[in-house]
Amino acid sequence: MKKVRALLCALIMLLTLLSGTVFAQEKLTVMLDWFPNIDHLPLYVAQEKGIFDQFNLDVSIVSPSETSDPLKLAAASHIDIAIGYEPQIIIAASSNIGIKAVGRLVGHPLTTLLFIGGKDIETPSDLEGKKIGYTVPGMMDHLTDGFAKENGLKNYELINVGFTIIPSLTSGKVDAIMGPYKNYEVVELEQHGYTPGYFELEKHGIPDYDELVFVTGNKTLQEKEDSIRRFKEAVQEAINVTRQNPEEALEAYLKAVPEASRELETAAFGKTIDLYAEEQTFSVEKWQKFADFALSIGMVSKEVQINGILWNGK
Repeated sequence: MKKVRALLCALIMLLTLLSGTVFAQEKLTVMLDWFPNIDHLPLYVAQEKGIFDQFNLDVSIVSPSETSDPLKLAAASHIDIAIGYEPQIIIAASSNIGIKAVGRLVGHPLTTLLFIGGKDIETPSDLEGKKIGYTVPGMMDHLTDGFAKENGLKNYELINVGFTIIPSLTSGKVDAIMGPYKNYEVVELEQHGYTPGYFELEKHGIPDYDELVFVTGNKTLQEKEDSIRRFKEAVQEAINVTRQNPEEALEAYLKAVPEASRELETAAFGKTIDLYAEEQTFSVEKWQKFADFALSIGMVSKEVQINGILWNGK
């Protein structure tokens, strides 16, 4: 009888250990591109609504100290997943940095060429002879040159304004700025009592691109391929849930990020919800078109073959 009991106890312990191995949640660290904002809402919906749990994931969401940190840390496998921008990823690929784009968060440009309305700027040609600011050197200055080339602008002055976007516009330091988002700085200008005006890049000659993309290092992808696959499935489920129940999704985000301004984030959400990714599969053709455009405007110095940096694993 004692032997039977001992065998039963051993069997129970074995089953417990096996179930723990099978059902243990995989830990993933996701680094945002900057501080938490409405662009990241699906991540917080997935966390608050238990969607990551359903996909057997334990996801930690962290913010970077600098905007350049996420891709560097992902490439070095110090974090599992980073949020980056398609132009930034193409620049990194041209420098042979070992990263893969593995999923989509915002599937169309948020970036605009922003100006204050009512100041005689109605078409791109009205920027001739103006001062144009830009936010991120090496990316937004090239996009400005590309915009100018596509719209026939020949005479303009480029000024690096960093992230002092609203003050640079309202003080008259510059006439327009390349880099502000149509779901944030546009709203901020309105809240400061100004009428915003902006040119959407994809409607003025610049190829459509994925604004926010999930990136991982080559080594991390090899080691955690299944977990990363489940992560992108969970994110898409959260995006679908967000579209089905937007008010509930917004409340989940505001609960997770209590320091966020309800007024600003609510207005921004209304301009963002239709731009979250429709699916997680990358369009190789779309990415190659932008990569070729990046080469033509000097954003990269050599041709980038997109197939080498996109992972469409399912």
